[in-house]
Amino acid sequence: MVSSIEELRITAGNLRKEGLNSQQIADELSLSQDTISWLLAGNQQNEERPTDVRIGWRTIGVKPNRIAAIGTIMADVADEELGFDEIDTVVGISINGISFAHEVASNLDCEFTVYRTTDDGDGSGSLSSKYGQVSGKKVVIIDDVLSTGKTMTKTISSIRNAGGEVGLVIVLVNKTMRNEIEGVPLRGVIRAFSV
Repeated sequence: MVSSIEELRITAGNLRKEGLNSQQIADELSLSQDTISWLLAGNQQNEERPTDVRIGWRTIGVKPNRIAAIGTIMADVADEELGFDEIDTVVGISINGISFAHEVASNLDCEFTVYRTTDDGDGSGSLSSKYGQVSGKKVVIIDDVLSTGKTMTKTISSIRNAGGEVGLVIVLVNKTMRNEIEGVPLRGVIRAFSV
C-alpha cells in the first residue's frame, strides 16, 4: 500500500500515463476526485491539500467469498431499511460497486444493473441497458466508497431521469458525516473520516 503523498502522486501519475481518467484513478486509489486532481497538479506550494482518507479494501477484494460476505451484510441493511419486498433493482456503480451490487441483488433475488461512469471524470455516466431496468422500480444503489458524493449525485439523477425511485444508498465506506444524499437515506457499512 502506498504510504506517502509523494508515492500517491507517483502512483496517480503512472495511472494517468496508463490512460485512466481522474474518476478511474480515484476509484483505483479509493480517494476523492478532489484529492486526485490535487495529486496530479504536482507540488503546489500555495494550494492547500484536500482532507481525505484513503481506504484500502484489497483484503476483501481478492476473494469472491469475502465480497459475497460484504454483499450479504449490505443486503441485510437494505432489508432493514426498506424491506425485502420493496426492492426491485440494485444498481452498482462502476467499477468497484459492481461486485458488491451483484451480491446484494443475488441475496435479495431482484434485478441488477450498472451505472457506468464516463471519461468526463466528474461522476458523469449512464445506466446500462444490458441488465435490469430502473423505470417504475424502487432502486438501491451500491458503491464501495463515498467521498465527495459527485458520482452518487449523478447516479441518483440518472435513475430519477429514467423513471426510477431511489430508496436507499449503501456504500462499504462512507468518508463523510452525511446520512442522506439528494434526499435519499445513505448507509455505510463503515464510516471513516478525518478528525
